[in-house]
Amino acid sequence: MNGQVKRAFRYRFYPSGAQAAELSRTFGCVRKVYNLALQARAEAWTLRGERVGYESTSALLTAWKRTEDLAFLAEVSSVPLQQALRHLQTGFRNFFARRARFPRFKSRKKSRASAEYTRSAFRWRDGELMLAKMAEPLDIRWSRPLPEGAKPSTVTVTRDSAGRWFVSLLCEDSGVRPLPATDAAVGIDVGLDHLLVLSTGEKIGNPRHERRDRTALAKAQRALCRKQKGSGNRVKARVKVARIHAWIADRRTDSLHKVTTRLVRETQTLVIEDLTVSNMVGNHRLARAINDAGWRQFRQQLQYKATWYGRDVIVVDRWFPSSKLCSVCGALAAEMPLHVRIWTCGCGATHDRDVNAARNILTAGLAASVCGAGVRPQRNPPGGQSATKQKTLWREL
Repeated sequence: MNGQVKRAFRYRFYPSGAQAAELSRTFGCVRKVYNLALQARAEAWTLRGERVGYESTSALLTAWKRTEDLAFLAEVSSVPLQQALRHLQTGFRNFFARRARFPRFKSRKKSRASAEYTRSAFRWRDGELMLAKMAEPLDIRWSRPLPEGAKPSTVTVTRDSAGRWFVSLLCEDSGVRPLPATDAAVGIDVGLDHLLVLSTGEKIGNPRHERRDRTALAKAQRALCRKQKGSGNRVKARVKVARIHAWIADRRTDSLHKVTTRLVRETQTLVIEDLTVSNMVGNHRLARAINDAGWRQFRQQLQYKATWYGRDVIVVDRWFPSSKLCSVCGALAAEMPLHVRIWTCGCGATHDRDVNAARNILTAGLAASVCGAGVRPQRNPPGGQSATKQKTLWREL
């Protein structure tokens, strides 16, 4: 890491009536252009076997603006519309590389309202941001300063389901420096009773943010169900529900940032499990609790912060029997039901289930990084599952 990274700084802002109307029109035009281009590309391939790329859809956009039905596309800034075509191109590139699903159409009610502006469509001067087609700068709440001398390369404006407006400024930050190297290493076992259990024996509690507001959320949702569809009161009730969800999500993100920042600052090597959260939430008994814990978000934050600050993150195979393996003698227990939290091995060692799992995760990760041993256990041929696979993944939490 050379200290020069791209970082997005997100701020809340309060648009005037004219700015809100202009941005709302822009959001609608971005969604329309994206859907039209997706339809054109899908039909070209399905009906004629032709591949349509970004250049062709850009030419189509020019033609659409000249038609009577789509003349309103020329009333907003053209840059967000072009960026929508570039985003669609990226979506198709990821699909053909088998990194993502086939691009889907954007919905007016469900899709995120956003518009991206490049340098030609905004002006940044003396700490004020002026977007194209607007007569005054945005009223931004600068909750933290931008890096000294930073100039935004792109600006993304979003409006969430709770009606809040945000602006994200992508800048080059030269202030990111690797932290001093240490010898500290830690294994991390995620869970539900405790959010994280470390190989040092420390247990970090699970805040359970959704559970704290579950009563208020249920009340707001019942009120929403009583409102007539299409009415103004239903819109107000929907916003109340969205605000509670946003409050829960903000608290979860904040707590995860604090935890991951602390771990990265204190530890050189962090070892975690490669859990498939998307599969685990298929269990209806644990789905709500797993989503509330934010395991995927925890891993994402840990990995990019480790990259910034010169730390190492090692990922252990998801089928590694961390809970059933004795961290003292290496014996593998035949069964380890979920309700068993403390167990005694045949060698006489008594284990806390989660602490033992974290220690085994650390040992496996260090073996892979130092000795070159594989973290993944031996597989059965061909297409078989791990020889040490647990009965069900959720039982190992």
